[in-house]
Order: sequence, then C-alpha cells, then structure tokens
Amino acid sequence: MDENALNKLRYPIGTYKAPEIITTEHINAWIKIIEDHPQKLRQLVDGLSDEQLDTPYRPDGWTVRQVVHHLPDSHLNSYIRFKWTLTEDIPTIKAYHEDRWAKLSDSLGPVDSALNLLQAVHVKWVIVLKSLSAEDLKRSFIHPESGREITLERNIGIYAWHCDHHYAHIENLIKEKGW
Repeated sequence: MDENALNKLRYPIGTYKAPEIITTEHINAWIKIIEDHPQKLRQLVDGLSDEQLDTPYRPDGWTVRQVVHHLPDSHLNSYIRFKWTLTEDIPTIKAYHEDRWAKLSDSLGPVDSALNLLQAVHVKWVIVLKSLSAEDLKRSFIHPESGREITLERNIGIYAWHCDHHYAHIENLIKEKGW
C-alpha cells in the first residue's frame, strides 16, 4: 500500500488543525461532539461480531476492539489533565504509551466495558467543560513529549477531533467491508 493511501487510512478526517481564533461557537460545537460521542460510538459498533471487532482498521493498525478500548483510556487521561490544569498552575501532565496500553489484556476484552467507561467519563467531563469560564479556557498545561504549553480551549478541540478521528476509522472499515 502506498504512503498516500496509508495516510488516508491513518487520518481519515485529516490531522487536527486548531482555528487561529477559538470562538465560543467552536467550544460549544466541540463540547457537543464530546457529549454525543459515547452513544454515537455504541450505535456504530453495536452488533459487530468478535471477528469484526478483531479486524484492524488499516494494515498494521489497531483492531476495532482496541480502538474502542483506547477511547476511554485516552479520554480519562484527558479528563484528569483538565482537572490538573484547573487546580494547578501550568502543570506538566503525565504522558502515557497508548500503543502499549492497547496491547494490555483489558483492551482485548468485551467492548461493552469500554463503552460504559467512555459514557461515564464523558458525562463527568462534559459537566466540567460546560462550566468553564473564559478565564478557565485560557489555562494551560505542558505536554512533556513536545514541551509545548496547551490551553484547555485548544485541548477541547483536539479531543473533539479525536472522537471524530477514531469514529471515522471504524465507520470507514464498516463501509469498506459492507458490514
């Protein structure tokens, strides 16, 4: 498979690009994506067989099952990062090896547990997101891998994109396979 085709499978909605100026409309739209994501994902994967769940969305990529388990892992980390940022001054957050987490036994188990955790995390996360003031949105953390300071408003956009990004991985595979 050529590099362009592989990149299209890796980034079916493109890579994340933050708007130059993040508006209230952006924030509200992103929060809505985060709020709706667990139910939307559950509907997408509902009824998939174990064989389908264990199908990679691209060559050398994660299986549908691993993607579904990755989402609550990632979003739980993000939720905690938000809470650190709201309670500490520009904290350096903890990074994690998502590729290694995806190989752990819990990421190979039933997807229902991941979907339930995703729903619970998003309920709590959205309560926090909807309560953020303009000042809160400008608070930031340091990501240790890049050393960059990331504002909470930008991070909301990143995670709205993350929801759509992984949803598209699964949706495109389902379409491609005719499931």
